[in-house]
Amino acid sequence: MKIRMLNGEEHDQSYLVEKAHDDDFYYGYLGKVAFSSSNLKKLLDSPRTYYNLMQYGEETNSQALRDGRLIHTMVLEPHKIDEMTFIDVASKNAKKWKEAKAEHPNHLLYTVKERSLAERMTEAIFKNAQAVELLRDASFEQPAVDYIEGYPFRGKADIIKNDGTIIDLKTSSDLRNFVYSARHKYSYDVQVYIYCRLFNVDYTKFKFLVIDKLSCDVGVYSVSEEFYNKGEEKVMYALQQYSDFFEDRTLEEIQQEVNNYTIQGEL
Repeated sequence: MKIRMLNGEEHDQSYLVEKAHDDDFYYGYLGKVAFSSSNLKKLLDSPRTYYNLMQYGEETNSQALRDGRLIHTMVLEPHKIDEMTFIDVASKNAKKWKEAKAEHPNHLLYTVKERSLAERMTEAIFKNAQAVELLRDASFEQPAVDYIEGYPFRGKADIIKNDGTIIDLKTSSDLRNFVYSARHKYSYDVQVYIYCRLFNVDYTKFKFLVIDKLSCDVGVYSVSEEFYNKGEEKVMYALQQYSDFFEDRTLEEIQQEVNNYTIQGEL
């Protein structure tokens, strides 16, 4: 099957899925020509937020993303740790860090302290029987590219068990508030809906495995029908935003629409 990308290019679905194993292709090319849970959530914020993302690229090196990337590597792809560089500095303002940063890609450079914290979280996960069971009989970092409502989408499942269950690994700075933040702050319901569609699984076969960055408490969260339906509602709204502001428009027309976008209300 051919997949028509947002820029009009067409590729075999099998080609896209195979290439998507490479993070540079997945976050690079596919990040520009296919929707994902992360960039679709920008449309939930505003058309301008999405426009800025398309113009200037996505933030890929925030501390939260760095923390998540490191713990994912340690838990799911430990063989890649040897590709990373760890610098023993007290501050990232140190000359030694700045010199190392000039030599190494940001996503492969960490401090020794960051490594120690990630190792502590990783150890907590592998000492937790429920977490270990979720990791057993599973494959990791599996990509999918397919249509949802006629638009190209990409996704990469952290963990897929042999029975089809998807487990997404998250880090949290406040595990006790994860239920609230998952719904209202981070819109993880969007990810659930998209991944269930891409991997053709029921919402009852989606779970979150969450590790608290401070306490190293482990959380396992299932998904309700209401959560899944809310994700669908958000995805439909975001796609309507894309249709209204971006689809079949020239760059000049898009800029005009975005510049005229106004949030209105009464206090």
